[in-house]
Amino acid sequence: MSRNGRAARKERRRLRKEGRRPGPPGPYALLPWLLMGLGSFSNLFQGETPNPWIGGIGLFAFNSLYISVVFRGFVKEKRESPVSYVLLGAMAVITFGLAIGYGGSWLLYFPLLSLACGTILRHRWLAAGLLGLAVAACLIAVWRDDSTSTPWTLGYGTFISGAVTAAILTLSETVMELRSTRQELARTAVEKERLRFSRDLHDLLGHTLSVIVVKSEAARRLAPRDMDAALSQVADIESVGRQALTEIREAVTGYREGSLATELDRARSALTAAGIEPSVRRSGPPLAPQTEALLGWVVREAVTNVVRHSTATTCAFVVEGTSGRVRLTVTDDGRTPAAPPTPGIGGTGLKGLTERLAVAGGSLEAGPGPAGGFVVTAELPADAPGEPGAPGAPKDGAAGDG
Repeated sequence: MSRNGRAARKERRRLRKEGRRPGPPGPYALLPWLLMGLGSFSNLFQGETPNPWIGGIGLFAFNSLYISVVFRGFVKEKRESPVSYVLLGAMAVITFGLAIGYGGSWLLYFPLLSLACGTILRHRWLAAGLLGLAVAACLIAVWRDDSTSTPWTLGYGTFISGAVTAAILTLSETVMELRSTRQELARTAVEKERLRFSRDLHDLLGHTLSVIVVKSEAARRLAPRDMDAALSQVADIESVGRQALTEIREAVTGYREGSLATELDRARSALTAAGIEPSVRRSGPPLAPQTEALLGWVVREAVTNVVRHSTATTCAFVVEGTSGRVRLTVTDDGRTPAAPPTPGIGGTGLKGLTERLAVAGGSLEAGPGPAGGFVVTAELPADAPGEPGAPGAPKDGAAGDG
């Protein structure tokens, strides 16, 4: 059998096992308790009950209401409906009427009424209802003096029947909610990881392909008049392609670490190939790896936008750091967009970067510069924390096309 076949069989076994896990009891689990009424049915059948038609109608009505109430108690919307309380009240009237009128084994309908209360009532209403039923059962048993059980035993059984039923159902519902929550958390974790991977891959390929396109155009222009220069551009394309393969493998494994210096070097190469003059100025103490990785993403996105969307001739990168904060400013002299983006928002890529920096305690602003062109400003703590699961580059979202 192939590896995929074995994996599929294992997954099916897991799902079957998951489906067999015990859940909350269903309403059918409470139906056998109706056998407690066999004593009264026997009395009725043997003619030992006066006015048997009244007793028979009461018995049929009680059993019908019990089944209806129990089934409604397992559906939250129906359980909290006023109809459920009306049916429960009708059961109480029949129970008291049969107990007072016949006594004896008919008093055992108090525990059955208590079971029904345990499926419908909750919190203070449950405690008050069960206590009232227990006291009433004791008093009627003492008054009738013909109960098949001692009065205190009947009262205790009445109270404990409803209390245990309500406790088991509440606990079972809580367990099912916890299972559902755990499954939802698992699904959310998978979706976040997929989103992280898709954004990282999109950003990596978008930037890399932009550089390859620019260098290919440069090679095409240079080939007729300077073959050596064209071959140099082709060599750069090969180098960029190999680096892209490495980055994609690292993105797949989730352990891609960013370097601000590396990204700045790549930015110089990409901008130079596009005919844009780059300039870089750095100052301040060394940065934490997480901070460098985040700023590297900003440089990558900014360069991609400059190469793709602007008509800039110059692009300046300024990194200014202190012991507490670090700021990266990317300024170009390209045309100003017709509809300037809101500071800190921008396109899809800048939105992803804004979210990413916000998680690390930083901020991102992007918009037209005072002297024209476009300015991207990122601020971060000098020791910005990385996102969970990524020892360098954050995983929860990435930049895309700006």
